[in-house]
Amino acid sequence: MKLTFSRRSLIGAAMAGLALGAVEARAQGQNGEIVLGGSIPLTGVFAFAGIGIHAGIQDYLKIVNDAGGIKGRKIKYVAEDTGYKVDASVAAFNKITGQEKVSLYYGDSTGFAKTINPELERKGTMIMAGASFASELNDPKKFPLQFLPGPDYTEMFGILMRHIAKEKPGASIAFVYSDTEFGRDPIAPGEKLATELGLKVVEKIVTPPGSVDVSTEVLKLRRARPDYTIFHGYVLAPIPEFIQQAKQMGMQSRFMGTFWSMDNSMVEKMGEAADGFMGVMPYRYYYDKEGTAPMLDKIRQMRPEYQSTAYMQGFVTAMLMTEAVKRTLDAGKELTGANMKASLNSIKDFDTGGIFGVPISIPGNSVPVGRIYRFDAKQKQMLPASDWIQLGK
Repeated sequence: MKLTFSRRSLIGAAMAGLALGAVEARAQGQNGEIVLGGSIPLTGVFAFAGIGIHAGIQDYLKIVNDAGGIKGRKIKYVAEDTGYKVDASVAAFNKITGQEKVSLYYGDSTGFAKTINPELERKGTMIMAGASFASELNDPKKFPLQFLPGPDYTEMFGILMRHIAKEKPGASIAFVYSDTEFGRDPIAPGEKLATELGLKVVEKIVTPPGSVDVSTEVLKLRRARPDYTIFHGYVLAPIPEFIQQAKQMGMQSRFMGTFWSMDNSMVEKMGEAADGFMGVMPYRYYYDKEGTAPMLDKIRQMRPEYQSTAYMQGFVTAMLMTEAVKRTLDAGKELTGANMKASLNSIKDFDTGGIFGVPISIPGNSVPVGRIYRFDAKQKQMLPASDWIQLGK
């Protein structure tokens, strides 16, 4: 039997096939996996943080997926190592977004966040957060699809200085910072805020990042005799060298840091210099048993050994991203960047299960909450030195 098809029927069949394919693709989009991509520095200078961030993201997504996902949809995590290099991060982003339909993305640096922003806006399909707390990113007009999972660096200075102003009104402060974009970030707004709070900035010292000879800079610090010294733009070195030499010279200054120099295991590496070192942390530490913290309990069950502050940062970033997805789907809206960012900004008095010590709100691009912790050499732990400080409240 000979089969014949008219041209019209062939075109009709092709159109029906395309329509069917579109329906299937839509169904897959509605019920398929939600992808979280990541440019993660698993090697290179920032590897200690990248490894922690990677584990934190994976653990939170495991909790979500084990509970059935979000509206029955599992979250798939696709990460590439970047070595903390902007070009490698951009290549990872292009590779992952070329292979997957990405709704959420974790970036490894300020440089990457700024470089990829035009592409993020052009695509309009995802929201992004990452390892950077750069003040520049805390601008919903310039960075409408990005957010910071904590206070920006200027807000961290604000939390530290509010604590100083309360503890010692009119105190003198020195800023010691690295000669990097990261280091310079909060210095000018920090000076302005110090004046507003009645504090005196008596010295500003800039050094290369990493291990360097700081003897000349320590002499400058000694001459200035600040009540408090705030370090920013470093992870570890040269903070211990500064503190050891300053203490040997009999200086009584109180030494403080910002988030990336506040990991408990890192501070321990300072040795004798660690005792009394203070700083700002948006999250509670792994070992914190104060009050009820079901998420910390869950983390301790999943990982019985100490987890770094970088782990907490990755964990809470994944939590806030998935909450934005959940709220968008609950509202019956499409997972576009704009819809998910609007959902993120609807977060008000949200309980993170004790990762942040207070309920949080995200009115803009940051979570301006933190607490001062102080290292106790006997207990070998960073312990609370203040209540939770919420800027704007």
